[in-house]
Amino acid sequence: MRNILRKHLVFSSVTFCILGTCAAMAQAPGAGQSPSTPQSSPSSRQASPNTNGPAGPNQANGPDTMTTKVDDKKFVKDAALGGMAEVELGKLATQKAASDEVKQFGQKMVDDHTKANDQLKQVAAKESISIPDALDSKHQSRINKMSKLSGPDFDKAYIKDQVKDHQQDVNEFKSEADNGSDPNIKQFASSTLPTLQEHLSMAKDLNKKEKKSSAK
Repeated sequence: MRNILRKHLVFSSVTFCILGTCAAMAQAPGAGQSPSTPQSSPSSRQASPNTNGPAGPNQANGPDTMTTKVDDKKFVKDAALGGMAEVELGKLATQKAASDEVKQFGQKMVDDHTKANDQLKQVAAKESISIPDALDSKHQSRINKMSKLSGPDFDKAYIKDQVKDHQQDVNEFKSEADNGSDPNIKQFASSTLPTLQEHLSMAKDLNKKEKKSSAK
């Protein structure tokens, strides 16, 4: 009888423990979830703010506004050499060209570039910049090459040379006018630029006429 009562008490104790364990599990967090691990809050999932300010290191603030300054002294030297060469080539055109239009164009080069050369000398003196008083070998070679030609051959070579040379002149004078440092030199470039653009337009027109004449 005692054994039966002892077994009954043990069975009741086991049953009570099982029920208590089930109740505890029902209140515990879901399977596989650690009760000590907090749920990530919405704010913790947001990207961290950029610590570099409104524009980070890889963000552009717009186009690069930096401009490349030109060498004023070099511009003056190149402009002086180019101007002297144009005067000499223009004189050859008045003597050797076959076309009256080319001769007139050559005379205009003499007049306009002589005037521009005088203005450049004044600016250079004011800024204490020395300029060459004679052509260098590069420009002198152009003169020598043209001096060996005459008639239609001269016209063709001279006009082709003038188109190429004035395209370069326009670019260089525009660069100085826009990006130069010395205000007086910039002013010279700016005031001379329209004349050079006119020369380029005239040279292109003459070049077109020469090509049409050669095609006939």
